Amino acid sequence: MLSRTNFKDHTICTLGSHCSLQVLKGAKDEGFKTLLICEKKRENLYRRFSFIDDFIIVDKFRDILKKTVFQKLPNEKVYMIPHGTLISNFQIDEIENLGVPFFGNKYILRWEADRELKQKLMQQAKLSTPRPIKNKKMIKKLSIVKLHGAAGGKGYFLAWNERSFYEGCNKLIKQKVIRSEDDLYIQEYILGIPVYLQFFYSPIKKNTELIGIDRRYESDIDGIGRIPAHIQQNINLDPSYNVIGNFPLVLRESLLQEVFLLADRFVDVTKQLVYPGIPGPFCLEGVYDSDGNFTVFEFSARIVAGTNLFINGSPYSDLLFEEPMSMGRRIARELKMAIKTNMLSKLVT
Repeated sequence: MLSRTNFKDHTICTLGSHCSLQVLKGAKDEGFKTLLICEKKRENLYRRFSFIDDFIIVDKFRDILKKTVFQKLPNEKVYMIPHGTLISNFQIDEIENLGVPFFGNKYILRWEADRELKQKLMQQAKLSTPRPIKNKKMIKKLSIVKLHGAAGGKGYFLAWNERSFYEGCNKLIKQKVIRSEDDLYIQEYILGIPVYLQFFYSPIKKNTELIGIDRRYESDIDGIGRIPAHIQQNINLDPSYNVIGNFPLVLRESLLQEVFLLADRFVDVTKQLVYPGIPGPFCLEGVYDSDGNFTVFEFSARIVAGTNLFINGSPYSDLLFEEPMSMGRRIARELKMAIKTNMLSKLVT
């Protein structure tokens, strides 16, 4: 039935960054027309890929707020796939008012960007979370200080008392990364292995799929281990958590039952708090401790860059599909089913 529908009358669009290659390759594999909104400085990169049908070239991504840019959109139906670059370049109000249909629930992005709302949602889903620290004066042990929104680890630093918080905060102010300490969020530091669980919730099939799992390479925190301890003690190290890349991970199978329970509870709570919930991709990001317990310190309410590892599928997507299934292709597949069954309202805002 799906093969008899002409999906070239529908266009999947995204910003040229983050995971755009995966998204548009998956869209093309599923028969959609593809469109990339691309900054001029990266045009040379993206012109190399034949699965990108059309381009809208801008000086900077924020130019899409101009009506003249939106007039360049094709007449057929266009669906914007949001990712981290969209969230980091635009205010939430601007995203909610962009004049193009979004795949997924664009209103839940506000809950992702706001640390207080994020904490509320995770706690209501009964996820184990690090203790938030409301005030710098309450820092009594190792804590991690983060920026709001999708910063890719940029600006994160460790603090263990009020003085160390001030030192890290003042450095970010001087670098013009933040304006004041009000731009920061303090969390208890959890010792363990950071793990990123990539899911897709299908409102059409009414189930949650585990598509992949990854870890991150973060600079310079992951490079410190290459420096002998006696040298570390004699130099002034100030590591950052800026994400450089990702690598794949497979969990012990005995941990998977809890993984799906966490995801199902998360999906159910999003339906209650931010209707219609979280159709499409999302990620639960946390730490496994020595007892195999998972503490969730973040969630991403859209596709994450770690899914770029699995353009040809992951060990988990292979258990669900008979062909290679990236997260980008999974998005396009769900759109196909929604178009054919007149269920777009469950997927698009």
